[in-house]
Amino acid sequence: MDDFKVFYDDEEDILYLAKEGEEAEVVELSPGVNMELDSNGNLIGVEVFKASLMFKDVLKLMEKKLQVA
Repeated sequence: MDDFKVFYDDEEDILYLAKEGEEAEVVELSPGVNMELDSNGNLIGVEVFKASLMFKDVLKLMEKKLQVA
């Protein structure tokens, strides 16, 4: 996962993890979570729609830990 970069579009609330490659196929893992594959079937991207809702509990925990630190 070292070659993946993380992007966040706050306007659309989409979290995107990606690496170099050309998308050939998109597979929906669950509603709002897609993985992108290249022509060899290698993972080149993950999209998480409505990311702030999906990770709200994680974000709350992180916020609490930051306030204590």
